[in-house]
This record gives sequence, C-alpha cells and structure tokens, in this order.
Amino acid sequence: MEHQGTARILVAGTGPAGLIAALGFAGAGFPVTLVGPEASAPDSRTTALMNPALKVLERLGVLEDIRPKAAALKVMRIVDATSRLIRSPVVTFRASEIDEEQFGLNLPNSALIPTLAGAAAAHAGIEWRRSMVASWHLDAEHAGAILTDGTRVDASLAVAADGRLSPARQAAGISTSARSYPQAALVLNFRHTGDHANTSTEFHTETGPFTQVPLPGNRSSLVWVVKPETATELAALDDATLSLRVEQQMQSMLGRVTVEPGRQIYPLSAVTPLRFARDRIALVGEAAHVFPPIGAQGLNLGIRDIEDLIGIACENRRDPGSPTALAAYDFKRRPDILARSSAVNLLNMSLLSDMLPAQIARVAGLGVLGGFAPLRAFFMREGLRPGSGFAALAGGLRRPVRR
Repeated sequence: MEHQGTARILVAGTGPAGLIAALGFAGAGFPVTLVGPEASAPDSRTTALMNPALKVLERLGVLEDIRPKAAALKVMRIVDATSRLIRSPVVTFRASEIDEEQFGLNLPNSALIPTLAGAAAAHAGIEWRRSMVASWHLDAEHAGAILTDGTRVDASLAVAADGRLSPARQAAGISTSARSYPQAALVLNFRHTGDHANTSTEFHTETGPFTQVPLPGNRSSLVWVVKPETATELAALDDATLSLRVEQQMQSMLGRVTVEPGRQIYPLSAVTPLRFARDRIALVGEAAHVFPPIGAQGLNLGIRDIEDLIGIACENRRDPGSPTALAAYDFKRRPDILARSSAVNLLNMSLLSDMLPAQIARVAGLGVLGGFAPLRAFFMREGLRPGSGFAALAGGLRRPVRR
C-alpha cells in the first residue's frame, strides 16, 4: 500500500470496462497500474450506451472522438414477433416523452475500444503493463499480482475487469450462480435501403430477441438470438441468403438488406457472483454480471459499477481496498445489479417458455407499458438512471406526458 495518502489501484483487464476503470481512477488522482494486452481481434459488435454512461465518457475526454462514428438512439420499440396465441401490442419508448434529445448512442466497438486504449496509453497517471496476470497473491494488506512477464504489481485495491470467467474473482474465492441458456447470439452489421430514423427495434421471438440498433447512415447492427444450432446454420449462409433472412425477420421494415462481412456467434449465459467484492478485489463489468443481450444493459451497468467504486475509493483514499470500503461497494451495487439481472433473465425466460401464464405475464406487462404513459416514462427514466424514475413518478402522475 502506498502511504503518501493515495493508494495504488491495479486494474486487471483491458476491455472497455477495464480501460474506463483505469481512466476513471487516474482522473480521480489515484496512481493506476493497468494489466492486460491491447485488443487485437477485430470486434464488429456495437455497444448502446445511455446518456449517463456517455457523460462518464465525456468526463474522461473520449466521447468527442467516438461521436462521429456513433448513431443516436431516439426511439426504442418492442415488437412481439412470436406466432403465439397471445401476443402483446407494440411498445414504443420515445426519448422526447421524458424531455430527452436521445436515450443514448450506439457505438461501434471498433471505435470505442481503440479510443479508450489511446487515452489510457497517453495518460501520465496510468502505467500500462501489456502482459497477463499469471497468479494472484491476496493478503490483509495488498492485492498482489505476478504477471506472465515475471514482474509483480502490488496495490491496495484490485479492480477485476477481467471478464465473465474472471480469474481475479476466482482468486478472491467469490462463488457464482451460473446458468447457460439454450441460445446463441448471431452478431453482425448490415446496410438497408430505408431510413432507420434513429429507432432501435427489439423483435421478441420464441427463441429470444432479434434486435436492430441504428448506426450512422443507412446502416444498423443486429443481435439475433436463436438456438445455438440455428446460429451456426445462419452464420454459414452466403451473404445474399442471409440478407434475405434478416430482411424477412424484420418484415422488410428497413427495405432491402445487405449484410456486411464479420459475423460473430456468442453463446448466451447468466452469471451472478454471490458478492461483488472480497479480499481486496472488487468486481466490475462482466466479472460482476453476465446476462442475455436484452434492453442494452451490459456496459451501462459496468460503468455504474466503476462510478460507484471510484466514489467509495475517494472516501477511502489511504486504503480503498479495505474491508470497510469493499463492504460499502458490495452493499451499494447489489440492488442495481440484482434488479437488472433478474429483470433481463425473467424476460428472456418468458420468451423461451411455452407456459401460457409466463406468456400472459409478459404480454400484460408490455401491454400496460404501451398503454400507460406515466409508467412508460417511469421505465425510461429508470432505464437511464436507477432511482430517477421514482423521483419523477409523483410529478409525472400529476402532469400530462406528451405523446
């Protein structure tokens, strides 16, 4: 531990969550050691970041470089595309209904990750060791990491941003409850002849959501959740056939579709740790929560992890990895992570369920959302900033909401 008043932070993992954590801690005046290689594999995925997360990127000085490559999300729709007996009405969320210009931006990872990496590499307060953690050594005073290059890093607090299989989480002895789904996501980008009008549409199907999210120009990204064998079959189709299948699946609502190169398949699972910090290690991002890609929650939740962790560390500058600080972090993150994870997992399970009660519950829920503006506004605010829906609900019920 560094006793000059501000302790060292070790950030393990160099995906978006790790890079944002390193930049955030360095910006708050902590000496930071970032451990992990630079991303080398091309990533054609996109990340939908909501306004509060974008404010964090703006504070870190990286948003302006990414903005020209991103598309605004102004309208989000849920369409029941199941062929079931009971189907729900289309639910449309408009940012203008809660006096916002947009819900957020859809950012290509190919723009987001290199921009974050460039900022981290250039930051005087970040020492970037571009190798992996070979082993962890945790004791009452330090989180120690032996790296694959043979060097050692010691810190008061280790931030585990090392992904869904998190070796740091394992080293801290934090167990998880995990579930794998009979689903896989096919991810790709496509061009279309129609205008998306900054609208994202999530079609709910029997195998999971088919989600189109706008990109700049007449382009969109797609996350298509199907059975694993179907994902493999779809990915093996030639461009023309796959383009037609995508167009048919969304009922030609964006005109003619042309898929772009770079298809990826991701198996779906849900992982929830039984605690979010222990033994000088705090979990953020996918080390802290994994769930299906429904409703753009993943990195937004990860950024809230990081913000809360930095806030607590700033109150415990001498020893941000102390048991008291970690208990405060665990207590603060638990309600948000568990609420988001369970909501997404429940919705996903109701799509997969052939049980009529589950279908009726889902349809009823979406039906009420579609028909009752104050409740819709509540969910939109809550989706952007947890807790803000409750604050606005009393006022929203008293005054009419613009349609």
